[in-house]
Amino acid sequence: MTIFSILFQHYHRTILRSLTLAALFSIAACDSGNSPVQSWEYAAKGTYSAEISDDGSLAAIGSIYHGGSLWQTTKGKRLFSWNHKQGAYSNIIAVGFSPEGKYSLTADHQTMVLWNTESGAADTFWTAPSEVLDIDLSNNGNFALLGLADYSAVLFDVKRGGIKRSFYHQDRVRAVTISQDGSKALTGSEDNTARLWDLQSGQQIYQFDHKDEVITVALSPAGDKAFTVAKYDKAALWDLNTGRALGSLPLHPTAVKRGQSFNSARFSDDGLFLLTGNNDRKVELWSVKTLKRVASWTIPKREPWKPTGAAVVAVSFSAKKGQYLAIASNGFAHKLSLKKP
Repeated sequence: MTIFSILFQHYHRTILRSLTLAALFSIAACDSGNSPVQSWEYAAKGTYSAEISDDGSLAAIGSIYHGGSLWQTTKGKRLFSWNHKQGAYSNIIAVGFSPEGKYSLTADHQTMVLWNTESGAADTFWTAPSEVLDIDLSNNGNFALLGLADYSAVLFDVKRGGIKRSFYHQDRVRAVTISQDGSKALTGSEDNTARLWDLQSGQQIYQFDHKDEVITVALSPAGDKAFTVAKYDKAALWDLNTGRALGSLPLHPTAVKRGQSFNSARFSDDGLFLLTGNNDRKVELWSVKTLKRVASWTIPKREPWKPTGAAVVAVSFSAKKGQYLAIASNGFAHKLSLKKP
């Protein structure tokens, strides 16, 4: 074999390798979904927790390194810094908003603070009965629903103090939410069930069974539908008038086996759409009626050349039609749009 033959074969292999890589990058780009139209850094390095107000105007953050904070989403502007002890950063592992957005609740594993979002001042402070895993607030911040590690969820009277109701599971309660009218609560547990409760009587209305621990729950604004997600199982939509399943989002079996479930979910105000965020940087918009995907976006990495990913920990519909908001565990918030800028 001559030197020219060797050089030609090496050149041929190099060209084929380059074309293959280009094709792979092209395929990945086509499958990755749309990119955000605008992004802001809310937390250096990453977040423990995040939530967006119902109207999409505010975001509460629990940063890994800099404690809690409240942000204006339209401009990515920090409004207040929130910590449970003066002069020290708190590990805020859960945050929530009241439906009208006047109050926000922050929690570390044992203590909670109710904040006024207009003044930034702390209204009340109390200690939880057990390790806190998730929280939600009712209208005007009157009641807080706590998902706890002691196998229970409790409805706490924020203004007067004390537990009003307790709701029991057979394992830790990972996810909780209150209906907009304050009449019902949905809880998700590591006992593989989600349960709908009547907040006035404390009675269980329905139980929704899964094959693995329930990590995400959401209620429609009208209170007629529920969305429950289990880690290695289905992401199901339920009719709350009958307690029957309406169907599941079409997840690929391989993705389910890898635990690529939804970390966050939010119904649109009219209940026609569902916005979800998963643990692999993807935000998706679904039709509630057809359970088909309408649009998708891929959140960028903090450091593009590293293999690390990011979970989408909070999603919301924006006040502007056709726009959406998402916050990732890598500390960035993003504005998403159906239309190109």
